[in-house]
Amino acid sequence: MPATLETLEKPNKKRAGKAKTGARADAATSAETGEKPTLAQKRALKRKRMVEQNTVTFLLDTEVRKFVGAAAKAAGMDIAPFMQKMAETYVIQNAPAEDPMARRIAAKRAVLDRAVELAREVDAEGGFDENFILTVVRKASSEIEFVDNYEIAVDAKTADDRALARAQAPINQQMGRLIKRAAGAKSKRDANGKIMRGQTQNELITTYTLLEKA
Repeated sequence: MPATLETLEKPNKKRAGKAKTGARADAATSAETGEKPTLAQKRALKRKRMVEQNTVTFLLDTEVRKFVGAAAKAAGMDIAPFMQKMAETYVIQNAPAEDPMARRIAAKRAVLDRAVELAREVDAEGGFDENFILTVVRKASSEIEFVDNYEIAVDAKTADDRALARAQAPINQQMGRLIKRAAGAKSKRDANGKIMRGQTQNELITTYTLLEKA
């Protein structure tokens, strides 16, 4: 049978249902009272629509899925981000010269690839500890080329603070996941099974997942 693949992680149905109910409740309240939606409600609805528009679902032949899955595994990636990378490669190779979107994607690719390289280097040198993600990001941030690429990837020179934060969130999350995978690590959890996180200031990242070896 064909396999279904989503480019984004499927949301928890129960959680998604609650969110939908809440949005409907907000809309009903506004309709009943005649009040306009708050700015926060408008932004939440806009983010929800963007996620829906950016989620692409399609079918793969089983043999194709297995072939691509094997290639993804060899590259140290899950199949969804691997296929996302394939799509981005197409954009980079076919977009017009100096296209801003292609430049941002290429810069993001350089950032993530360098983070993985450094993660493997630091791990091989015995530098792994629970703060491994922060250690790798700090080392990367000391490199001018990495910082330049990061600023291009998040459009740091033209974005305001709010837009910059929105652009940083996905690339920082992806960078953390790749660093964790490169070290063969897993998220550290407390006695209740909750993922533990660290916080920092004046760094490229503000929060990060604490790690332990798998």
